[in-house]
Parts: sequence; structure tokens; C-alpha cells
Amino acid sequence: MRVQSSATAPTPIAVDTPPAAPASHRAGTLQAALGVVAFSLTFPATAWGLEGFGPWALVAVRSVLAAALAGGCLLFLRVPLPERRHWAGLAVVAAGVVVGFPLLTTLALETSTTAHAAVVVGLLPLTTAVFSAVRTGVRPSPTFWAAALAGAAAVLAFTVAQSGGALTTADGYLFAALLVCAAGYTEGGRLARVMPGWQVIGWALVCCLPLTVPAAVVALSYEPVVWNAHGVAGVLWVAVGSQFLGLVVWYRGMAAVGVPRASQLQLAQPLLTLVWSVLLLGEHLTAAAPLTAAAVLVCIAVTQRSRS
Repeated sequence: MRVQSSATAPTPIAVDTPPAAPASHRAGTLQAALGVVAFSLTFPATAWGLEGFGPWALVAVRSVLAAALAGGCLLFLRVPLPERRHWAGLAVVAAGVVVGFPLLTTLALETSTTAHAAVVVGLLPLTTAVFSAVRTGVRPSPTFWAAALAGAAAVLAFTVAQSGGALTTADGYLFAALLVCAAGYTEGGRLARVMPGWQVIGWALVCCLPLTVPAAVVALSYEPVVWNAHGVAGVLWVAVGSQFLGLVVWYRGMAAVGVPRASQLQLAQPLLTLVWSVLLLGEHLTAAAPLTAAAVLVCIAVTQRSRS
């Protein structure tokens, strides 16, 4: 009997070619970028809102309006209540994104320009990446961290130059806002992996209603409203654009591309805000702005190409 040869077909040679970015990754990056554009208008819109509303009234009213929009969507679509295990994360989102960040930045903008506030909050991407690494166990690459630190250093140098080297009470509010917002972003990005992003912010807004409705009533009784176009437009944008729609696409983007990488897109946010501050508020920029813009854009490119 002849023995059949046991030779097998040759193994195909693997070609080491970089995989194309999946459609979900590209869509997630686009959604996160749209969120950054929406957020970049928050400070100018807040400055407009302060022309008609007091700081406490502005924060409370924007939260109530955003919660009314989110709650209406949840009711119309008959979305069931989140699972019990998700409520702790939603509470962090509510405390950081719905209450803490809007309140602290609004108080800061009473004495700070939008341009100055924008560059201080430019440290948010690095803060968010640190919170994400601690909370989710993700360990970005050394290249990622190097680029993130370089971007943060550029933003910090710009901030110090703008303030003349002295930190103010407004800076204290802004640095506190960085911490609470980074925690809210991290938890929101984590929850957006198990529920739609719009439901994350929607439920966070709704669960704040027992606090924000009484706060709005009390604040409006102590801080009279001066009705004008800027005040109305400002409060409508921060309620609808920044606090709801912007966070919807932002959390969807973070769920698709990861919290650390999406957070680095926010390095462009202070630069966009600087543009809006000139166009909408007539503020004047220093010559350092273009240099900071170039440095930050390079950092964004590096962080987006680095792998965890």
C-alpha cells in the first residue's frame, strides 16, 4: 500500500499592513469632534447669558431646560429606567457635568474673560485621561502621554502668560471645574458603552431635577432677569447645545474611540473658544495664540495616531 504524502498546503505569508480605521472609529471621532465644537461655544454663550441672568439663576435655568428636553425624549421613546448598577455612575455624571462644571465656570466668568477661562480649561483632556486611566484600567502608550503632557504644557504656558503669572480666584474655580468635569466625562464615557450616549446625559439631567427646579425658583427670586437678546440666546445655547446635544455626541464619540483618545480632541476647544470670543464678544487676543494653536494641533495629531 502506498502511503499518502502528509504535505499540507503552504501557509500564506502574512503581510504586515496597517488596518484601515473601522467606520465606527471614524464616526466616533467625528461625533466627539462635533461635541468639542458645541462645547467651544459654551463660554461665549455663558458670557452672553450673564448679561440677562445672575450666575446661580443661569446655571439652574440651563439645567432645568436641558432636563425638560431630555426628559421629553425619554418619555416619548418610552425608555426604561437604567439598571440599579448604573445609577452611581449617573450620579457622578450629574455632579460633574450637570451641576459642578457649569456652576464653577459660570462663577469664574463673572471676573474672568472667556479667552482666559478657555485656556485654563484646555487642561481638561489631560485631566480626563488621568481619571480614565485610574477608573477604567486603560493604559495609554508613552507616546500618548508625552503628546498629552506637551499639549497641556503649551496650554498652561499660554495661561500663565495671559494672567501675568498670578493665579486668581477665578482660576481656582476653573481648576476645580477641571476635576469634577473630568470625573463626569470618564463615567459618562464608560456608561456610553452599555447605553446610548443621549440616555446617559438624559438620565443625569433628569435625576438633578429635584435639586435644579427649587434652585431655579430661589435664584430667580433673588437675581432679577434682564430680558435681552444676548441673555436669551446664551441660556438657550448652554441648555440645548452644550448641556444636551453636545454631550450626546460627545459620549457617543467617547464610547467608540475610548475616553483618553477622545479627550485629546478637546485640546482644540480652547482655540475654538478664542475664535468665538473675538467674533462674538470682541475680545482681543495676544500674539501667543497662533503659536499655541500650532503646538496644540501637533499634539492632537500625535495622540490620535498613538496606540494604547
